[in-house]
Amino acid sequence: MRRSTTAAPAIDQRPPADAHLWLTVNKLVPYLWQYKWRVLLALSCLVAAKLATVGVPLVFKEMIDALSSTQQALSLPALLLLLYGALRFSSALFTELREILFARVTQRAVRRIALDVFRHLHELSLRFHLHRETGGVSRDIERGSRAIANLISYTLYSILPTLIEIGLVLAILFARYDSVFVLIALASLATYIVFTVKVSDWRISIRRKVNETDSAANTRAIDSLINYETVKYFNNEDYEARRYDQRMAEWEDAATKSRISLSWLNLGQQLSIALGVTAMMWRAASGVVDGTMTIGDLVLVNAFLIQLYMPLNFLGVVYREIRQALTDIERMFDLLAVNREVADAPNAVELAAGPVYIRFAGVDFSYEKKRQILHEVDFSVPAGGSVAIVGESGSGKSTLARLLYRFYDIDSGHILVNGSDLRQLTQASLRAAIGIVPQDTVLFNDSIFYNIQYGRPDASREEVLAAAAAAQLTRFIELLPDGYETRVGERGLKLSGGEKQRVAIARALLKNPPLLIFDEATSALDSKTEKAIQGSLDNAARGRTTLVIAHRLSTIMNADQILVMDAGRIVERGSHQQLLEAAGLYAQMWLLQQQEDALGDSPTADAS
Repeated sequence: MRRSTTAAPAIDQRPPADAHLWLTVNKLVPYLWQYKWRVLLALSCLVAAKLATVGVPLVFKEMIDALSSTQQALSLPALLLLLYGALRFSSALFTELREILFARVTQRAVRRIALDVFRHLHELSLRFHLHRETGGVSRDIERGSRAIANLISYTLYSILPTLIEIGLVLAILFARYDSVFVLIALASLATYIVFTVKVSDWRISIRRKVNETDSAANTRAIDSLINYETVKYFNNEDYEARRYDQRMAEWEDAATKSRISLSWLNLGQQLSIALGVTAMMWRAASGVVDGTMTIGDLVLVNAFLIQLYMPLNFLGVVYREIRQALTDIERMFDLLAVNREVADAPNAVELAAGPVYIRFAGVDFSYEKKRQILHEVDFSVPAGGSVAIVGESGSGKSTLARLLYRFYDIDSGHILVNGSDLRQLTQASLRAAIGIVPQDTVLFNDSIFYNIQYGRPDASREEVLAAAAAAQLTRFIELLPDGYETRVGERGLKLSGGEKQRVAIARALLKNPPLLIFDEATSALDSKTEKAIQGSLDNAARGRTTLVIAHRLSTIMNADQILVMDAGRIVERGSHQQLLEAAGLYAQMWLLQQQEDALGDSPTADAS
């Protein structure tokens, strides 16, 4: 049965923000726990740093009271000064030790998560990648990776230390002074936290809008640059600029709203802090006037207020950043949540090495339910044999190659490889046994040598050169100033269609698989080069199972069997001679191409 799939993450089906928080935590814990001893040591340093930080105001209070007493020996303030300096240094020491211990953990987690997303994208079906927007996906991954680092840092470096520090300060205030100080502190804390949470939650939708408009603008820019030549052909530079500016205007409005709402959030937080500080200092000053508190106590309360509200203020920033980080990684985790349409069966087995034979048995397939592409397709290719498939554009020829690679799963029927259903074989072993020269060759933005060697990355230089020679590439490459190190540009745009096709042929020959698929392999070649390379293709196919998808019938005359497809059905089959004698669709196509070739060879055609 055909699996249902989603072409892209569904924006309107996001789980609640809290669910994303726990989803993120659950995904991060295994990455962090790989370094559990580092994590535990870092947390120990964190606690030690906070104990030292809270101890500083206590020592400072004793110093103030000691200096205000005329009978106090001078040696005691000196000892307190030493203790004060030791605590200050200890706080910094344990903080930096925590950073040193945890640095590797954070960076490794970011690296592994980014790698998991990268691998997952490669495991998704062709259907997903035909629908994706490359610019938006790349921006989502970039932003999400950065947000993960921030999320780990803020969670483990800020929230936990702040909670420890607030707890210690409140405990000391309660133990040394009356409960009013604690009540004022708790009231201001509660006001601050509730206000921060409510406003930050409201800002999530604004932040999401910023991200969506940013990704949309980036997608528009990259799509336009990839299609640079098309833009120039139609003189549409201004049109593309207007479309990009329209996206950027949407981003500008969203980003401005986000910035203004942040300012209101900051003002509300500072108001709650100011009211709390004023109330606590008023209470402490009253105690000094009444004689129930010393000057040192006033200084201690003031120092604790700074230690209480500075991390609290930072906690507000941290909460906002965590919420924003969760929003930033939302799309990246959505990518991880996209189910693979095509996956190995739990009991999938490796395809054994050796000759390959294939069988299509009653195969039905449709890319979309409303439009069926293949109808009851049934044919076999024996081991070492060759089958050619011809037909008009849109008849379903290239779909057969995609199904053999298992880019999609069929709706009904079976595709058998060496007698085993395709869906019971591992995709890696299946694809390792197939070499393909596609109709539309796309190259990496690297050297010619790299693009040929990509067929078998561990191949030696001599093997790469031999494959290039077999594909009639040697003479062309020798004329280039940089030879095999010539860079081909993005998607191979620096090479002509024929040159790219020959690189693809060399790449397939280098792979040396038992099954070869030529999907219009010579479609971009001129007649002279086509004839020269046809011999190389015939040599490469000798002894291998070969499936040839062709437009030019002259290239498949020697195939063991020729299948003629029309509207997703096999309407004729047989050898070249048998099909001509049948005087059907193949004979008509042959006659038409012979007439076209005759016109192409005429003096008038040459003169044009």
